[in-house]
Amino acid sequence: MATETKLKRSLSLPFITFYGLGTILGAGIYVLVGEVAGRAGLFAPIAFLIAALIVGFTAVSYAELSARLPKSAGEAVYVQKAFNKKNLSLIIGLLVVFTGVMSSATLLNGFSGYFQLFFQIPHWVILTVGIILLGLLAAWGIMESVGTAMVITIIEVAGLLLIIGVAAGSFATLPERIPELIPSFDGTIWLGIFLGSFLAFFAFIGFEDMVNVAEEVKDPQKNMPKGIFWALGIATLLYILVALVAVLALPISDLAGNSTPLATIYEKSTGKSPVIISLISLFAIINGVLIQIIMGSRILYGLSNQGWLPKKLSEVNKTTRTPLFATGVIMLIVLVMALWLPLVTLAQIASFVILIVYAFMNLALIRIKLQDPNPKGVRAYPFWIPVTGFLVSAGAVLFKTVVTLGVV
Repeated sequence: MATETKLKRSLSLPFITFYGLGTILGAGIYVLVGEVAGRAGLFAPIAFLIAALIVGFTAVSYAELSARLPKSAGEAVYVQKAFNKKNLSLIIGLLVVFTGVMSSATLLNGFSGYFQLFFQIPHWVILTVGIILLGLLAAWGIMESVGTAMVITIIEVAGLLLIIGVAAGSFATLPERIPELIPSFDGTIWLGIFLGSFLAFFAFIGFEDMVNVAEEVKDPQKNMPKGIFWALGIATLLYILVALVAVLALPISDLAGNSTPLATIYEKSTGKSPVIISLISLFAIINGVLIQIIMGSRILYGLSNQGWLPKKLSEVNKTTRTPLFATGVIMLIVLVMALWLPLVTLAQIASFVILIVYAFMNLALIRIKLQDPNPKGVRAYPFWIPVTGFLVSAGAVLFKTVVTLGVV
């Protein structure tokens, strides 16, 4: 009998941290800071802070779950362990894949906007060629693709620091402008902030992707939680600083709806062409897409490995040690979504769906902690954390639903 080829456990703590940081950063500031400012106005930094708080509780839950059950298709595995319901587990797994697809499609649209600053190539051509090249890189090998993502992540962090640096002069106005940046108790203002935070929430999507490569991480019981906390902490700090620089350096009218916000900040702050930051933005965005493709393919692999999807999706190539067919399926769906829906719609759908997933992840941890409160070799966090994570995530879903239906 032939031995089945397995995924290779080769990712250390720095690699898994940069893997998560890369997808978080690529999905956020480089694409959506202008859209968040359009909703929250000068209070965009507060919108990002609220989004970080919403995410924080669930991130702790993911840290414990990933240490307890370090498997591909992590979310589906967690739900199965908690509730032992195959159909529910499959639905959750597919929802996570759907979120990754929508996130990738969002980023591809953002990539097209920055790319057209250099070359006036049709939108559909940029999307098609981009997804093919990224899919090939994802199929090449986990160390090759994550190693590439790690290098690009360092570049995109440098890009955000560059923006903070060139616009640092705007911080001199901070003392006199602090009153402008503190919202009153006006309900309309806070509605705008919460709508902005819902969109800003999309910028934090990515830390959960880390659990889906757990079978390729060394010592996952220790490295997965550490990687999640490091990636999310660094991203939060950078987001708030860049959002603050943005609202101090530019009028909201220049930010709202801007498809290349960081390029505009650079140009206005330096008086120079934004070539450097635009190039970095391109790298940042494609990095997010690359990691989402990897994540989506690993979930399909994991679901197939559980016997919940066709066996073809769990086939691993003996040379690349990657699931080639699953990667191809993700590439095709991402391309269709990117061509079909606009950027903000994609981001809002992804945010809404992942909040539903987060609510289920917190419920799953609550149930698992009741079943096994003191797992051996795994740090268990206080029970109130997943309870709060569930209430916050479910509350955000309810808020967005009520607003969408026009009740408020």
